[in-house]
Amino acid sequence: MAVRSIVISGDPVLHSPARPVVNFGDDLHELVQDMFETMDAAPGVGLAAPQVGVPLRLFTYNYPDDEDGDRLWRGVAINPELWITPVPAGEADEDEDVEGCLSFPGERFPLLRSPAAILTAVDLDQKPFEIRADGWLARIFQHEYDHLDGTLYVDRLEHFYAKIAAKVERKRGWGIPGQAWLPGVDNLED
Repeated sequence: MAVRSIVISGDPVLHSPARPVVNFGDDLHELVQDMFETMDAAPGVGLAAPQVGVPLRLFTYNYPDDEDGDRLWRGVAINPELWITPVPAGEADEDEDVEGCLSFPGERFPLLRSPAAILTAVDLDQKPFEIRADGWLARIFQHEYDHLDGTLYVDRLEHFYAKIAAKVERKRGWGIPGQAWLPGVDNLED
């Protein structure tokens, strides 16, 4: 098991739909363990396989439930499907709706998301499960699911913030294939 490099915006694997998982063998188990280690080292609350350069439809998640404090949502969603309630109208709140991404590291922008989602998927043992999520857990599922379709959260930003994100991408030299960072090793603070 090892921490893997996280691919940065601009690499084709992040901007293309991922393939369904069909092989549930040892390689998949190793990938999922590496993804948990990478997500924890980053640290992050979710990590999709394309973010570590693997074009497969799966993501890991790790989120403590703020409401009761004693529930940790931690798992892997393989070949997920996601249903969401309508996204509210209006502008994203700069405090409440701020989001970040390990593939656009160090930046955070406001983005409206659906307040509720239903995730269905299978786990490593191919056992189906369903999670009804709201709040931040629903946001995490939407964010990671987007990665599986080749969409980064910065692709969904309102025009004002999209311009800022594009400027950051140019300034940092992102937006081209082959760039990545290694959690626990690379310092991305400028």
